[in-house]
Amino acid sequence: MISRKYTILFSFLLLSTFIPFLLPSPGMALTAREIMEKVDARDDGDNITLNTEMILIDKNNYERKRLIKAFMKDKGRDTWRIQFFIEPSDVKDTAFLTYDYYSGEKDDDQWMYLPELHKTKRIASSDKSSAFMGSDFSYADMTRRVLDEWKYTLLKESTVDGHKVWLIEALPINEVVADRYGYSKSVVFVRQDIFFPVRAVHWVKEGNKIKYMEVKKLELIDNIWVATETTMKTTKNKRTLHRTILHWNNVKFNQHIDESMFTVRRLENGL
Repeated sequence: MISRKYTILFSFLLLSTFIPFLLPSPGMALTAREIMEKVDARDDGDNITLNTEMILIDKNNYERKRLIKAFMKDKGRDTWRIQFFIEPSDVKDTAFLTYDYYSGEKDDDQWMYLPELHKTKRIASSDKSSAFMGSDFSYADMTRRVLDEWKYTLLKESTVDGHKVWLIEALPINEVVADRYGYSKSVVFVRQDIFFPVRAVHWVKEGNKIKYMEVKKLELIDNIWVATETTMKTTKNKRTLHRTILHWNNVKFNQHIDESMFTVRRLENGL
């Protein structure tokens, strides 16, 4: 007869053998919402200065380049951003200011200074799905998405450039959100090791268009992951209509940036 001692030992060994197969894998343990919360909580730095090269490419591969100087500052959980267009001459002194509110209790505030009119235009909520300075990015794309304005579903796991990613579907919670962003659905590819969105597909609400975002170059600067090259292209019926490439250069964190930089007055006065 097998003793109780050996019965317990045998049961323990059997359970130890099968536990790894019964437990969820680390990659599947998180819900879609939890993954996006970690994306949102990722350290993206503060008091940032950088130079941006924006390249606009039409369907005939004709290129236009724009140079921008940008400043960013956290204000509590909100983020302030201001961008000054330096070149070429047709956009020089154009400037764009954003107060990106974290909670989503009110719409983000955005202003565009148009030097040829000597006028500052406030971007209305109804206009935020429009193209930002002729690019494939909308005004809404220039701000952080509010977590509670989207419903998330974990679709599957895959790989991008050799890195494991989650594919997460994001649906706007109502028509107001859909109209503001101009998207009826997005699928975001999130790198599992650093919780960084490296690819996204956006279904445009009107016009039967699809937009594809991809991070082409990701760098670790001062221990913070930065997308230093990002592309966005707009397609219709699988044909590319337009592309935008953003290069971030000379990215610096923890710079001294006074709050007075982020005002409409400074927007109009320029650098």
